[in-house]
Amino acid sequence: MREDDLPFTERASAATFLEADRATRRVSDPQPEPRSATAARQWVERMRFLLRVDPGGCWVAVDSRQQSGDVVGFAISQNRERLWYLATYGVLPSHQGQGIGKRLMDAALAHAEGRAGIFFSSAHPGATRRYRLAGFSLHPQMRMVGTVDRSTLPAVDGLREGRADDVEWMDALDRRLRVAGHGPDHGYLLDSLRLMVSRDRRKPGYVYIDDRGRASLLAAAHPETAQRLLWEALAASQGRTLVNCITASNEWAIDVGLAARLDIGQEGYLAVRGMAVPANYLAGGHFL
Repeated sequence: MREDDLPFTERASAATFLEADRATRRVSDPQPEPRSATAARQWVERMRFLLRVDPGGCWVAVDSRQQSGDVVGFAISQNRERLWYLATYGVLPSHQGQGIGKRLMDAALAHAEGRAGIFFSSAHPGATRRYRLAGFSLHPQMRMVGTVDRSTLPAVDGLREGRADDVEWMDALDRRLRVAGHGPDHGYLLDSLRLMVSRDRRKPGYVYIDDRGRASLLAAAHPETAQRLLWEALAASQGRTLVNCITASNEWAIDVGLAARLDIGQEGYLAVRGMAVPANYLAGGHFL
């Protein structure tokens, strides 16, 4: 991938995931909508950051038959210490079934150089087969959606706004939970999201909260801290909210969501290789 590929890759990503959302939409879910112009710009900036940090993990497939060399597939992965993660991956529906996805995944996995690995997987049969053959364990995920019943919100104490000088202990916590620290990802997230932390030495934790009050990334040394952090995010929610990427190892999140009157459903898999499923941890977005 080159930096000038990013706008074309964003368009391919938007089309690919819109089609996937439409194909997997539950009857009770709202109709999927195209990615907004604001979200598209945010996607490009996020991928530009990843491309600059670790360009060797970023690949695109182009249709050589098109004069413009249109992007038809993409795999954006990153190495962080002893961990490899796949931030996003897809092939346009019109080009699926031609071996493009396999070649992209092979290139991204070669970049891992034997590191432990983690990423989100859709329930697409072809994708899950490819991941399993690559040695990944597939762990079903749940999501919780709805509008928080604000009468259920508890008083949360022991938290404060996070700062850049928290990153060192946050990386140490990440290594305990997910093999490696997030490193430069924390710098990017600090610039774009709100950070709340618990600096309790026995039970530290943190959560990044987006502009809609969603928990974008949460890590804690103890379930009690994780629940307080999630409640803090839910208190900031505006209208319909989402708590996703919940594995069976993180039932504490289900208890919070049910208490807040959110609805539970299933959503794809967390794929891991060479590591356990992180506990007291909710991955999110493109930073796992």
